Amino acid sequence: MKFMSARDAKNEFGLLLDTARAEPVTIEKHGRPVVVVLAVEEFGRLTAEKLPGAGATKMDSLPGRPDRAGKTEPMRLQPRRTWSDDEEPQRRTGAQRTR
Repeated sequence: MKFMSARDAKNEFGLLLDTARAEPVTIEKHGRPVVVVLAVEEFGRLTAEKLPGAGATKMDSLPGRPDRAGKTEPMRLQPRRTWSDDEEPQRRTGAQRTR
């Protein structure tokens, strides 16, 4: 098993994916392990041991949502909220501050 810091995982995401396809990668934050990234085939093998009928070929056990054709599409993270021009919070300048 390989280990990677959260910063390195963010900055070298492609390397993380390539490595995780070969073997599990533990991601550490502040020196403590927080998550393990592993190949979907390995995940399927591990869940098949606990859930009968949920082997590596049964991808419908993974989180997702069906698309129009009935196939499962991977879940997408919601983007962070951004402010539009009309709702941007008021920012004070040094001259406008009152105490």
